[in-house]
Amino acid sequence: MMDKLRLLEIFLATCDAGSFAAAAKSCGTDPSTVSKAIRRLEAQLALTLFQRSTRCLSITEAGQRYAATVRSMMQELTSCEHELQQLNDTPGGVLRINCAVCYGHLYLRPVLQAFSQRYPAIQLDLQINDLHIDLIENNIDIALRTGYIKDSRLVARRLSPMDFLICASPTYLASHGTPACADDFQQHAWIGFRIKQTQQLQPIVLPDAQGEYQPYALVPRHITDDGEAMAQLCADGAGFAQLPHFLAKEGLQSGALVSLYPYYRPPEPDNGVFAIYPKRDYLPARVRVFLDCLLEFLKAQGEGAYHTWAEQLTPLIRFRH
Repeated sequence: MMDKLRLLEIFLATCDAGSFAAAAKSCGTDPSTVSKAIRRLEAQLALTLFQRSTRCLSITEAGQRYAATVRSMMQELTSCEHELQQLNDTPGGVLRINCAVCYGHLYLRPVLQAFSQRYPAIQLDLQINDLHIDLIENNIDIALRTGYIKDSRLVARRLSPMDFLICASPTYLASHGTPACADDFQQHAWIGFRIKQTQQLQPIVLPDAQGEYQPYALVPRHITDDGEAMAQLCADGAGFAQLPHFLAKEGLQSGALVSLYPYYRPPEPDNGVFAIYPKRDYLPARVRVFLDCLLEFLKAQGEGAYHTWAEQLTPLIRFRH
């Protein structure tokens, strides 16, 4: 069946042109197709829209009333489409962001003030938590997560790898000494991290004699499910911690922390920090410009999809090959 909207377009063209031949030329088709379309529309309505004769085509009273309604509807539809295109193409409206707690405090927050000044028409709706929620069901525009859930409805764009650093405070090392090998860590205090989503402890990996990272079974003295608390406990001298690069950065820059070894990057393909958003053909402008600002910020921090600043870090202990 011919699409109803196409029927209505042909109907209005016939009203304006005054003949099937002229309407066909306007619609890029042939007079026979126009004639069939009008007959089909009349059959659907059970009304006569045009009086035909061998010499002319004249619209009926019913046709005039119908044309006025259809024209108004078409104009409203065109106006709505234009407004929606403007909304999608112009940065504005509510941008709903869901972000992991630590990343939100340390990396997202510094971006927001400059972003809001650059795009005053965008209103921010922030959800800062460590729960993996359904983005589509909760109407979230974009989520910033460490790792991602495989979902064919979503796009996962890696912002950076997630590099881990074995850190301690200078005061702790001064009091307890620096481990010479991985086995020495058994004699030291560890701060463990409990993953909220699974309630499991994050595995600890340490370098072996060849500098290859291996999982080690260490019993932590302290446990927390808050990354910033873990970093602060480490800086306060409570023990060693295995910190993601974004959690270690501030302490390393200030000297409150030192990194013992070169960074460790898990080999899994889904390792990293990801921007996750619903898959769609036309990404709203508010999401596009937010991603641009975030990537600009990360670049200034020395981070990108395949590298972080941790690669340039000088550790306390270098591997010897």
